Amino acid sequence: MRLVIISGGVSLLVTLFGTPLLIRFLNRHGYSQAIRVSTGDEHYPAHEGKRGTPSMGGLAILVGILVGYLVAHVATLRDPTVSGLLGLGLIVGLGLVGLADDYLKVFKQRSTGVRARTKLIGQTVLAMSFAWLAVHFPNATLHTPASRGVSTIRDTAIVLPVLGFMVWIWFLVTSSTNAVNLTDGLDGLAVGAAAMTFAAYTGIATWQFGHDCAYRHLVQCYWVRDPLDLAVLAAGCAGACFGFLWWNTSPARIFMGDTGSLALGGGIAALAVMTRTELLLPLLGGLFVITTLSVIGQVLSFKLTGRRIFRMAPLHHHFEMLGWPEVLIVVRFWVIQGLFCVAALAAFYAEWVRNG
Repeated sequence: MRLVIISGGVSLLVTLFGTPLLIRFLNRHGYSQAIRVSTGDEHYPAHEGKRGTPSMGGLAILVGILVGYLVAHVATLRDPTVSGLLGLGLIVGLGLVGLADDYLKVFKQRSTGVRARTKLIGQTVLAMSFAWLAVHFPNATLHTPASRGVSTIRDTAIVLPVLGFMVWIWFLVTSSTNAVNLTDGLDGLAVGAAAMTFAAYTGIATWQFGHDCAYRHLVQCYWVRDPLDLAVLAAGCAGACFGFLWWNTSPARIFMGDTGSLALGGGIAALAVMTRTELLLPLLGGLFVITTLSVIGQVLSFKLTGRRIFRMAPLHHHFEMLGWPEVLIVVRFWVIQGLFCVAALAAFYAEWVRNG
């Protein structure tokens, strides 16, 4: 447990005290994100007050996660595991894809950033690489970081062929990253919701470690490779989010940008795959699912009927257009995400009690 506490605590401190340094550097060089403004055909919420706020804050989150994870292992003289390194690799890789997007927004003042096709190619390459590597490197019990079995709280009887598994992991990674990215539209909304998801995954992986079949042959033990290191990674992500939230909450001193949102989405997907809780992900990331569905519903409704369901999608902008204060929207959406996480943890524990 020392590993988990150190990882979470160090990552929190790094982002809490390191983010102001990044803010000063970005402000000194005038690196701020372009803000979309309303035109005669398109209307956006009034975000002129956010003009000049620096972006690329996801760099602080990435550094916090990496430092927290590494310090935890150095301090306890424990070697990193394949599962932990794979999760870190996906987080950093997707963070770099987001960094390219933020670069265009900040340096070129192009509010749309990287073309959607280019971003999707980067996500696909990383997701496929993660999927291929995750079913290799068996441990002493011949378990790999991921399994080709579709999982809910454990692996089910549905075992995918290699190609089907690759597509499934691609779907989980791209869905998670884009969902977090869509939710990152109000100060603190996405990073606060992500912190709750990572905190829940910290609890799940810690519980799996305490009931690991490799050490305790119980009726309801878990065949998850490296559950303790997954808890360390999840705690590092949660701590980094909480520390960054101090500076990202309204009125935000810095935006995390795509560097942060893609990295956090990748971390959530990686933990879902390696803790064998893939189909529990819609609950653990409930707010992200609702946000994504609001965009899909808006697009389908307009194409099929010519009418829009919401004044503006994603959903949080709809409430902005109705006149709700930003802080009110964010706090209420955090409450919704918290309830989703509680429901997910209840379902996880109920499965153990029911079959134990």
